[in-house]
Amino acid sequence: MDIRKEILELTRKYYKEKFGGYAYDPQKDLVHYAGRVFDERELVNLIDSSLDFFLTANRYAEEFENNFAEYLGLSNAILVNSGSSANLVALSSLTSKKLGERRLKPGDEVITVAAGFPTTVAPIIQNQLVPVFIDVNLGDYTYISERLAESISPKTRAIFMAHTLGNPFDLDSALQLANTHDLWLIEDNCDALGSRYNDKLTGTFGHLATSSFYPAHHITMGEGGCVVTNDDEIAMIARSFRDWGRDCYCSGGESNTCGKRFSQQFGTLPKGYDHKYVYSHIGYNLKVTDMQAAIGCAQLEKLNGFIERRKENFAQLWDLLSPFQDRLILPKATKNSDPAWFAFPITVRNDAGFSRNQITQFLESNRIETRNLFSGNLLRHPAFEGINCRVVGDLLNTDVIMNNTFFIGVYPGIKIDQIEKIADVFTRFMGGERG
Repeated sequence: MDIRKEILELTRKYYKEKFGGYAYDPQKDLVHYAGRVFDERELVNLIDSSLDFFLTANRYAEEFENNFAEYLGLSNAILVNSGSSANLVALSSLTSKKLGERRLKPGDEVITVAAGFPTTVAPIIQNQLVPVFIDVNLGDYTYISERLAESISPKTRAIFMAHTLGNPFDLDSALQLANTHDLWLIEDNCDALGSRYNDKLTGTFGHLATSSFYPAHHITMGEGGCVVTNDDEIAMIARSFRDWGRDCYCSGGESNTCGKRFSQQFGTLPKGYDHKYVYSHIGYNLKVTDMQAAIGCAQLEKLNGFIERRKENFAQLWDLLSPFQDRLILPKATKNSDPAWFAFPITVRNDAGFSRNQITQFLESNRIETRNLFSGNLLRHPAFEGINCRVVGDLLNTDVIMNNTFFIGVYPGIKIDQIEKIADVFTRFMGGERG
């Protein structure tokens, strides 16, 4: 047995000693809202990659990008270091001069929602575009379809919003308006990997889509994200924004892929200036490491099982909590959708007789983790006060979410005894227990 094989075999043994044999203790352990689910394959891949000591993106990154694109049925997957970076790269790509008159310019409007995670909206502002906010439904937490048509103006150029907590937004309406008004459509699919709309995977409808591989998400690299598209021109632009803004598309460690490294003319640079150091965009360095991608490759093999487990946990929670619908608004899938739920959102009804903080404090005191639905209303946060934006109609439901909505977990690490624990704690609280 050579040294490398011996190291990897020892890694398998280490996993069993370090992580094997865990049993949930309801008296001590938290029921987490999310978390990493892994076995020896992730550790073996991680160590295998580290032994190459390539450090930046290499063979595992290429393998993941190929397999992820194949899973979605798309031609391009561009790995980045987070889902937030994926959102930044995706929207920034549409500002490229290479797109000619199709490109987004400062002052153009992008329709979105305020009830979500900030890094869906932040790239709009960072690119000097104008976010246009519309309200969302309670229960499914996606945009109110009628508001989308009302939000169109002569300045509208794009729609960019998330499939909230895995629940697909109304893609029929979004696509119809995008086609009618020649708008870009970007799906923030970070919470929704594996969700389907009209039996088609989310993340495959828009011109671009994004994914996150943070530990809370459907698969993890620790940190990591991805931009996906079926448009090869946009993919090349996205890679440029990810890779310092360079014009060259050579992979790491390669040179002269185009065969014209020293023979082209760019701007006012000397003719034949080294293509590896020509910059066509104001870009970033948002690459992923091969060690992260190695973990992702093992996780991707488990994705279908993870999705099924999330759906099972969601269904079990819904059945167990359904007796409390007089006081709680339970989640519902949008029409024509089959969500791979990220979490189980709950809204406390105004006449429930208790507040969100009262029930979440009780849950937390009984070792059940809760989270608010991200920002609640982004426009009420210090960073977004006074931004250049437009609001269509009111944001009444968004404010209800800010005050009354929270979520608990459905991730694959939650087992039936933990589901039963959640149901027991809810039952005790609904029965009047507060201590």
